[in-house]
Amino acid sequence: MTVDAVEEPFRTQLTVRLREGDSLLGVALPGPCTFTSGHGVDVLWMGPDEYLVLGPELSRESSDLEAELSRESSVLAVVDVSAQRNVFRLTGAHAADVLAHGCSIDLDPAVSPPGTCVQTLLARTGIVLMVREEGFTILVRQSFSDYFRAWLADASLEYVS
Repeated sequence: MTVDAVEEPFRTQLTVRLREGDSLLGVALPGPCTFTSGHGVDVLWMGPDEYLVLGPELSRESSDLEAELSRESSVLAVVDVSAQRNVFRLTGAHAADVLAHGCSIDLDPAVSPPGTCVQTLLARTGIVLMVREEGFTILVRQSFSDYFRAWLADASLEYVS
């Protein structure tokens, strides 16, 4: 199999608005269209003062993460948006080829290296796309998840042996 798609367990997702600062939870803030990782979280740049913290599988520790973020002095607001999006991992030799069927982002590693994070459309569905060393993480609005799964299955057919 040259493409593997896996839906991740329900992940903690927290939208954070900042007034200033250079880190969250000890992780350096990413610049535009990138994400940074550390201490078990990914911090995604979503806009000039807005970040999405993608944490571990949703659990009791999730509320601890929200409380910890709320205590940081540079934070204006923290909103739990965990129920808003489902998280998928797409890996394999043809993962970028599958995405190219419905996405206008150039996924050539020279243009979109690991650490790239963009909000875009994939097959007319709004997504957040994270480029990782081992493939891609795709955040899809929950209401579009069934459509996304069907589209992904269809777009992957030619790459599955």
